[in-house]
Amino acid sequence: MNAVLRHHARRAAVVGSVLAVIGGGLPGARPAAAVADPPGTVLSTAAATLPPELTALATGKRVSYVSTSVTGASITTTGLVLSPKRKKAHKTVVWGHGTTGLADQCAPSENQGVFWPEARAAVAELLTRGWTVTAPDYPGLGTPQAHPYLIGGSAARSMIDSVKAARHLDTNLGPEYVLDGHSQGGQGALFAGELAPGYDGDLTLRGVAAIAPVSNVDVLAPLIPGTPGQGYLVMALYGLAAVQPSFDPLTVLAPLARQRVSVLQSGCLYEILAQYQSLKAGQLLLGGALPPAVVDQLAHYDNPAQAAPSAPILLVQGSADEAVPAFITDALEDQLDDYPQPVQLVTLANENHDGAVFASTTLVADWIAARFAA
Repeated sequence: MNAVLRHHARRAAVVGSVLAVIGGGLPGARPAAAVADPPGTVLSTAAATLPPELTALATGKRVSYVSTSVTGASITTTGLVLSPKRKKAHKTVVWGHGTTGLADQCAPSENQGVFWPEARAAVAELLTRGWTVTAPDYPGLGTPQAHPYLIGGSAARSMIDSVKAARHLDTNLGPEYVLDGHSQGGQGALFAGELAPGYDGDLTLRGVAAIAPVSNVDVLAPLIPGTPGQGYLVMALYGLAAVQPSFDPLTVLAPLARQRVSVLQSGCLYEILAQYQSLKAGQLLLGGALPPAVVDQLAHYDNPAQAAPSAPILLVQGSADEAVPAFITDALEDQLDDYPQPVQLVTLANENHDGAVFASTTLVADWIAARFAA
């Protein structure tokens, strides 16, 4: 998330208007999930134009489907379902993307500009193994609701429900699936692994692979003010406001930072980072630091490893990660080791945040193959 929590190497004036993201959805899609529709119900589909790295490997559909919010409310979310053109194995891997932004135009399923290069490389390797890949946008990206950025239980539900949606589209797909993700997506995958036993129904989770996952936010977030990754912290505050309506980010943001929140609607990741990167800590936050109560709330919603995992876990971490530092993932491994499921940490020497994805495409896919074979 910045120079200490910084993702890629490079919302107006009131909270309500910032959080009221206007969603376009899919042509013909119902604007919201009907209460009677169970999670994973497909509401609409459309042919998807894939990045060039994936066109020879898969056919793609952009889907809208039913999921649930962290309060249990029925919501609509969107994403991609990618079917391999060769060696189809009838198993599913969920790809959880890293941070793209908060607004509808930051949904990777319809904006190839935020379908990051490292994500394309990871997904390509999964498709070559014959696995169907689902790639959810996460709630609020492409739909008329606020995106609960870094609220792990939100992304987690959309990830699991994407597997259900894929099986509605392809009845040959079996119940076995693996969760795989990077940064925000790695965090979501870990949360999904915790939620799966009570949420995924007749699906069978075989494993969770998380590359540089966001964790230990109570340690990480206070380090961000005054660093180039401050846009991530602003997004995290609005993510918290999406699930805690009583919290107003403007009560903790300093005046200069408040003046820039419109970028959360008008731009995506790089634009947001550019708006906030040069501010001093006191220009970002009143008093230059997060109130302890806000840090506690961020940790409550954002930290994985607060509940037992339900499947084996692979953690991948670059030793030179400039976004999620290696010591954060080392601590996460220790926390996960307190639970019965096996945890493996692979540290990649000299790899940064995105480089760890590129460097581990085969390693992660081999680990997934072993989990499917177990």
